[in-house]
Amino acid sequence: MPVNPNPQGKGLVPILQGLDRHRLDRLLPPKKIDQVQMELFTSMFVLKSDICFNPLPGRLYYLYQTDGRYKLLMVSPEEWHTPYRGRFIGECELHDDRTWSMALAPAMANDELFMQHIEQEQEKLQQALENAESVADVLPVFEEALGYNSRILAYILGKSLGLSMELSGIDALNYHEAKGLLKYEKTDN
Repeated sequence: MPVNPNPQGKGLVPILQGLDRHRLDRLLPPKKIDQVQMELFTSMFVLKSDICFNPLPGRLYYLYQTDGRYKLLMVSPEEWHTPYRGRFIGECELHDDRTWSMALAPAMANDELFMQHIEQEQEKLQQALENAESVADVLPVFEEALGYNSRILAYILGKSLGLSMELSGIDALNYHEAKGLLKYEKTDN
C-alpha cells in the first residue's frame, strides 16, 4: 500500500474544506430576474474556463483564450515577461456573493466572432430560462463538465443566487412570471 493512498487530495475532506472557504456568511441582497440572469451568464462563462487555483473574492483575475479553451489566470497581460501565446479576453472579479463580473478587453468587445459567440451563449441561457418550470431550476448544482475549483464555485453560485431569488420572491416562479413582476414594479413607481 502506498504511503499516501490519496496523493491528489481527492475525497470528502478536501471537498468540505473547499466549500467551507466559500461560505456565504453575510446576508445576501434580494435580486430581480434581470440581475440574476446577467450574473448567472457572466459567472458561468467564467467558470467554464480552466481554473487551476482557488480564486478569492475581491481580487482581479485574467481570462485568456488559448487553443480554443478559456483559462483564468492570476497574471495580467502587462505582467508577462514574454507575450502570452493566447489572447486576452478580459478582467474578472469574484464577488463576496460568489458571482463574477467581467470587463472585456477592448479588442474583444470589437471582435465580431467573439461577440457572436457571446450572443449564442446568452441565447442558450435565455432558452433554458424560458423552458424551465422555475427560475431556480436553471441554477447550477453539480456541473460535472467543470473542473474541481469551478465545480465548487458553481455550486456555491447556485446557492447564492437561489437565496437572493428567494428573498425577492422569484425562486418558485417561471421566467415569464418573474419578468412580469418587473413590469408590475415599474408601473407602481
